[in-house]
Parts: sequence; C-alpha cells; structure tokens
Amino acid sequence: MDFTPSDEHRMLREAVSAIAGSFGHEYYVAKARADERTDELWKAMGDAGFLGVNVPEAYGGGGMGITELAIVQEELAAAGCPLLVIVVSPAICATIIAKFGTEAQKQRWLPGFATGELKMAFAITEPDAGSNSHNLSLTATRDGDLYRLNGSKYYISGVDECQAILVVTRSGVDPDTGRGKLSLFVVDTDSPGLDKQVLPVEITAPEKQFTLFFDNVEVGADRLVGAEGEGLRQVFFGLNPERILSAATANGIGRYALGKAAAYSREREVWGTPIGRHQGIAHPLAKAKVEVELARLMTDKASWLCDVAGDSPDAGEAANMAKYAAGEAAYGALDQAIQTHGGNGMSSEYGLADLWGMARLLRIAPVSREMILNFVAQHSLGLPKSY
Repeated sequence: MDFTPSDEHRMLREAVSAIAGSFGHEYYVAKARADERTDELWKAMGDAGFLGVNVPEAYGGGGMGITELAIVQEELAAAGCPLLVIVVSPAICATIIAKFGTEAQKQRWLPGFATGELKMAFAITEPDAGSNSHNLSLTATRDGDLYRLNGSKYYISGVDECQAILVVTRSGVDPDTGRGKLSLFVVDTDSPGLDKQVLPVEITAPEKQFTLFFDNVEVGADRLVGAEGEGLRQVFFGLNPERILSAATANGIGRYALGKAAAYSREREVWGTPIGRHQGIAHPLAKAKVEVELARLMTDKASWLCDVAGDSPDAGEAANMAKYAAGEAAYGALDQAIQTHGGNGMSSEYGLADLWGMARLLRIAPVSREMILNFVAQHSLGLPKSY
C-alpha cells in the first residue's frame, strides 16, 4: 500500500484550498447570517472545474471520481466553508444520472453539473418515513405521457438555489412483499403545484432547509431516471457518495477546528507561558487530531472502494464507517477547540461556535449514527437485524 498522496491530488487540494481560503469562514458566516447565497464562491469553484471533477469527461467534467470530489469538499470545509449543496448536487444527483440516466438525460444535465451552472436538490426524506425508504408516501401516478406527483418531503437542502430536484417517489407496490416500488424523477423547482416552505433550523449555513408539498405536479415521462419501480437500487447507488461527502465535510470541519485551536494554544499565554505547553490543553487536542486523521483514512478507503466497486457491500460498509467516524471526530474536535479557547470559544470573532450546529448535524444526517451501528452490527458482525 502507498499512502503518499499523488501529485494530482496534492495539486487539487492546494488549488481548492487557495480558492476557498480567499473567501474564508468570515465570508461563509456573513452570507449565512444575511440570508444570502454563496454564489461568488460557487462560481469560482465552478469556473475552476472543481464542482464537476466526478462528471464523465464526455459531458465536460473532470472524469475523476468520488475520491476527488471528497477532496474538494474537505478542503472547502477546512477553509471554514462547508457547502451542503455539493453533497446533494454533484455527489448524489450527478452520480445517479451518470449511472442510470438515458443518453438524452445525460446530455441535458451532466454538462451543467460539470460547470456548476446546474444545481439539483435531492428529495427523499418524509415526515413519516425517516430511514425506512420502503415507507415513502409521495406518489407518482402515470397519466398518459406524464406522471402526477402528490405528497410531501422535508429537510430538503438548498431548494431555493437549485433549478431542479431529483425526487424519490412511490410509483407502485410489490405484490410479493407489500413494499413500495420507488421511481426517481427530475422535477423543476418552478413546477406548478410545487409549494416550497422554509423549515427553520438552528444551523449557521447559507443553505436553507425546506418542506415541499406536491399537489398534482406534472412531470413528463422523459423526466423518469432509470426504470420505473427500480428506484431503490438507484437511490442506494447514490447513498455511498452522500455518506462519503458528508464524511469529507466533517473531516474538513475537524481540521479547521484543530487548526484554530492549535494556533490559539501557541499564542495565548497565561502565567507567562503558552497554554499549549500544559498537557490539560495539549493532550485533548492531540487525541482529537488522532481521531480526525483516523476518520480521514476511513474516508479515503470508502472513496476508493466507491470508485472501483460502486455499490458493493464493501463500499457500503466503508462509507457508513467513514460517515460515523468523521461525524464523531469532527464534533469532538470542534468541542475541544471551543473549550481550548475558553470564553473566546463562544465569541463570534473566533469563528468556532457558529459551526456547532453543522458539526452536530453530521452525527444525525444524512444517516444517523444509530442506523450506522445497526448496519455494522447486522452486515459486518452478522448479528440479528434489530428493526
């Protein structure tokens, strides 16, 4: 095994870090608190080709994989700019469309993903379904050459800055199991009958969360991605990239927090010596560093498996473990960074406490730590299914 970063990956990290660093955490927080979008940062990343690194070259992308997109996301977060739309738009939606879309659909949407000119939200979560995708209730009913969508979704990120939404629907019922058959549709955000309501959350982030209501929303059959009723397989193909990009976000936040804490510990003096000289400060930060680096290693493994093995069981196991490890490590690192700063840790000036909501979210979404532990217990340890 060779753990030396390739020159290509090193240059990618440096280039993304330079762009993200030119904006920085103050820009990110200012946009969030002003209820504005990070359009300038998004455009700069898109112009450099970094938002489409995982899009096939034939459609204008970088022709690389989730490994490279995870690098992009980690470096953004490490600069204090964890953009959630990257997790859903190029990671989930572009991946699913590149794999299952028709040639016409690929020609229509992938070039926009490649340049960043297209943002697409992903809508699967429902109030009464949670992690049980078989229990989705938003229906898609065939009516001649179109489908009618009825139902609701919630906790859907960034809908107001996206041109379209990849919506997971219930299009039928399996007669043998009674479970819902799922189908995926690309729905324009300005479609008649689609009502979008902001869902207030205690997270400092430019992207808003939405509840969506579909009232006889009409979509053409050309908006069906993949085969009707086969949506569950398509969804699961997009879930590994989602978990990996979430892990990359957490890893970046952990690095950002530790960078701030280490710098403060070297500079802040009490009783004539830097506080970092004291083991009560140094050891907790060192422990957090170890945990963040372990999470990064697991994320690297998950990214590599995702790129070479797609939706294999090994890739799924690694993606879940990476998401769990990174969420826990980032939360621990940020908490310790705040503690290291003492009262200054709660000051807006130091740019730490405003990331608490995001770090806490990453232990819950896009899949909770408890559901990951259920997965590992059942699939990795062979224990009886608990739900």
